[in-house]
Amino acid sequence: MIPNRNFNYPTAVKFGAGRIKELAELCKANGIHRPLFVTDPGLAAMPMVKEIVADVKKAGLGIEVFSDVRPNPVEANIEAGVKAYKAGRHDGVIAFGGGSGLDVGKMIALMHDQNLSVFELEDIGDWWTRADATKIAPIIAVPTTAGTGSEVGRAGVVTHPITHEKKIIFHPAIMPRVAILDPELTVGLPPKLTAATGMDALAHNLEAYCAPFYHPLSAGVALEGMRLVKENLAKAVKKGKDIDARGHMLVASAMGATAFQRGLGAIHALSHPFGGLYDAHHGLLNGIVMPYVLKANRRKIEKDIERAAAYLGIKGGFNGFLKWILALRKEIGIPHKLADIGIDTKRLDEVAAMAIKDPSTGGNPIAFTEKQYKALARKCVVGDL
Repeated sequence: MIPNRNFNYPTAVKFGAGRIKELAELCKANGIHRPLFVTDPGLAAMPMVKEIVADVKKAGLGIEVFSDVRPNPVEANIEAGVKAYKAGRHDGVIAFGGGSGLDVGKMIALMHDQNLSVFELEDIGDWWTRADATKIAPIIAVPTTAGTGSEVGRAGVVTHPITHEKKIIFHPAIMPRVAILDPELTVGLPPKLTAATGMDALAHNLEAYCAPFYHPLSAGVALEGMRLVKENLAKAVKKGKDIDARGHMLVASAMGATAFQRGLGAIHALSHPFGGLYDAHHGLLNGIVMPYVLKANRRKIEKDIERAAAYLGIKGGFNGFLKWILALRKEIGIPHKLADIGIDTKRLDEVAAMAIKDPSTGGNPIAFTEKQYKALARKCVVGDL
């Protein structure tokens, strides 16, 4: 029997080299005249950002930069951004950067005129209806990494200051009005970050493809997203100025985030607590835990992975697909186990307890117990594949 499902596909996307030059006009077209430009401190100091801000100012817009953004954003970053938004009498947000800059920008647009905590809008049931949608500011999103796909997403991730849990904050109205995918903005990304963010894009496509819910639109998008990663990630890592590879990776990233409305899974359910507890890079964590989760899910996903392998031109079905993942990780410098990046086995109980509660866990093909999550987390740390 065909189920009832809701499909939501993304926003207006401006793709191509040099499209950042359209930023000021896109602001005006979306009623933004005093944008708050939200990014991280590293990007804020770069000539590229100074040039973009100067161009927007020349167009007559009252732009100001906010860059108090941590790699794993916390509520304090959002509160500081809301203060800056109000002080500057801004009327919209330009969210610029990697996942952190994009997510904080979206959260500022969401929270600048609400009377509740950001954690009261966690992606649970209909909690999003608690927010006053009429008070959410318009957003234009500009990614500088090809990983999170947050520029086409309706959520952001915020780390809870007390529990260190990564909370997914959702509202349909924080989908950016426009996403500018300009590969020229990504050519300066160092090889290690290119690799880590690229594995994030692959994890999004892979988990969306394997999720157990009926969503053929997402499944098709995810499959093509994986092909783009397969053909372009290693090129982008090794030849950072390859504009075609960078462009294809930006699209693969947006496709992953478009597709994962079907669901994510145990890769993310584990990487979220490990990231929150150890302050490690999200994409890097996804890349490390990926093969362990694939193997743990094998009995439920083998046929799907065989189909994916055939489409991707990989011989050997599931085993061949797993070998490709391992070979890709080795080629682009992703470590084999979490211990290689300083993560130990001391907090596995916390990791498992957080994983079982993570919203991503509901999309895993197998409903792992807390005990199973702990055993799987241990394998990821010590390298027991």
